[in-house]
Amino acid sequence: MTSKKASKQTFESSLKRLEEIVEALEHGDVPLDEAVTLYEEGIRLSKECAEKLKATELRIRKLTKDINGQFELTELDEE
Repeated sequence: MTSKKASKQTFESSLKRLEEIVEALEHGDVPLDEAVTLYEEGIRLSKECAEKLKATELRIRKLTKDINGQFELTELDEE
């Protein structure tokens, strides 16, 4: 899988593939070479998912009411 193609994957499809990899590795019925390849792919997907979550977190806005009862968008407080 090329990195260009990987970057076009959605978070959900990356996470689903990561779950498939974890399941295959947990069963322990894959040959060693394939297990190492799956592990490497899993690490890459894990990093991509973390990066996508961080980027999304930066875009999140929180909807709040002001004193007059009007809704306004405010930046999400960083913790």
